[in-house]
Amino acid sequence: MSIRVPATSANLGPGFDVLGLALSLYAEIGVVDTDPMPSDASIADEGHPAHIAFARAGGVGRIWVRNSIPMGRGLGFSGAVRVGGIIAAEVQQVGSSWSRESSRALEIGTELEGHADNVAPSLHGGVVITSENMVVQVPVALSPTFVMWIPEFTTSTNESRGKIGPTIALNDAVFNIAHSAMFVTALATGNVGLLKEATRDRIHQDIRFASSPACKEALTAGLNAGAWCGWLSGSGPTVAIMCAADQVSDISKALPEGGRTEILHIDFDGAVVL
Repeated sequence: MSIRVPATSANLGPGFDVLGLALSLYAEIGVVDTDPMPSDASIADEGHPAHIAFARAGGVGRIWVRNSIPMGRGLGFSGAVRVGGIIAAEVQQVGSSWSRESSRALEIGTELEGHADNVAPSLHGGVVITSENMVVQVPVALSPTFVMWIPEFTTSTNESRGKIGPTIALNDAVFNIAHSAMFVTALATGNVGLLKEATRDRIHQDIRFASSPACKEALTAGLNAGAWCGWLSGSGPTVAIMCAADQVSDISKALPEGGRTEILHIDFDGAVVL
């Protein structure tokens, strides 16, 4: 058996450390001695986040990783492979009786990551709200397509988070709370017209855009081309542009050079034991 885990996009504009969604881009993890290793996989060294998570969850031996999630691009690579490593350890211990409900992947993954907004959607799939080890699935009454603008440079999550500071103004907090609620409502009711306003942010994106102006350019270009909404994915530098399927071509053409595009959808399955 092996474990397939999806990439994620976190924050989703105003939902800093709270909102996240799973995407149709994957990593696969298996145990070297028991799970046949694909030719395009590699054995994780002891410093790999998947191996660290595997060992933390009581796994024995070495694991292999086959990965399609870009690293350091704000697509939840470390959170996804940590979830995969934890589940690989649990499956090693309990076999086919493994269940998501009894898994400690959220607990251990959040402990290792420091926040749950990547770990939770990678485990559960779909769009989620996270708070203090709670995960709430958001109903999605839309069928969005995502044009992901993925630049050539990378971002350090720790460095990026360090720029935000330990406190925020009360009016900015209220603004983001209101807009997070708007976003959840727009998804649950299919209100496309609300999405652009709902994904505005006053806490983190402008701070991060200051050091990566090309990302702000990509977001603006996508919105001007008719996208429903968009945001800086996680700590960046990837920009997520949410749109209808028939808008993909026009939006892709409008995005700036210096990045490639990946067309993705919401993954509703989360982590899967194959």
